[in-house]
Amino acid sequence: MTNIAPQDLRELLNLEAIRRHHILDIPRDGSFDALAELVRRFLDCKAAVVSIVDRDGVFLMAHPGLDVDRVGGEPGLCASAVMQDEPWIVEDAEIDPRTLANPLVAGDLGLRFYAGIPLRTVDGHNIGVLAALDFQPRKLSDFELDSLKLVAKVVVDMLELRLAAWAKIAEADMQAGREG
Repeated sequence: MTNIAPQDLRELLNLEAIRRHHILDIPRDGSFDALAELVRRFLDCKAAVVSIVDRDGVFLMAHPGLDVDRVGGEPGLCASAVMQDEPWIVEDAEIDPRTLANPLVAGDLGLRFYAGIPLRTVDGHNIGVLAALDFQPRKLSDFELDSLKLVAKVVVDMLELRLAAWAKIAEADMQAGREG
C-alpha cells in the first residue's frame, strides 16, 4: 500500500468534494455575486471573491472588483487559504513572508491585504474560499471577521442546497429510467 502524505490526502479529499458537488460542471450563474459584493461593501475593500480551488487552478465563482475568472494553480493566496482550518489573514502582504513571492502581491496588481475563510462542506472538506482583498494594509476587527465567517457559511449552505437538488434530479432521472 502506498503511503500518502496527510497534506496530499487532504487535497485529494477536497478535490473529490468539489467533484461530488458538481460546482465546476455548471455555468457561472451569478448566484454568489451578491454575497461577494456584500463583503466588498461591508469591509470597504477593493475586491471580494468566492473561489473554488481545484488542481487546475482557482476558479472565481464571484469576483466583484477583479477582472478575472480564473487564477493559476501555483501556490497562491486562495490555494493556501483553502488548506487551512481557520481563517487565513494577511494584514500586509508586502511584508508577510507567506506572500512575498506571490505574483498578485509582487506584480502589477500590488495586493496588500487578504482575508480568506475556507469554504468547508458539511462533511469537512475545504473546497474554496470566501476572501476579501485590498491594495492597502489593514486589520479586521473581531466583528468584521465574524461577519466574514457568517457570509462564508451562507455560501456553503448555498452549495449544499445545490448538491441536494442535484441529487434529487439524479434520483428522479434514475426513477424515470426504471419506469420507462
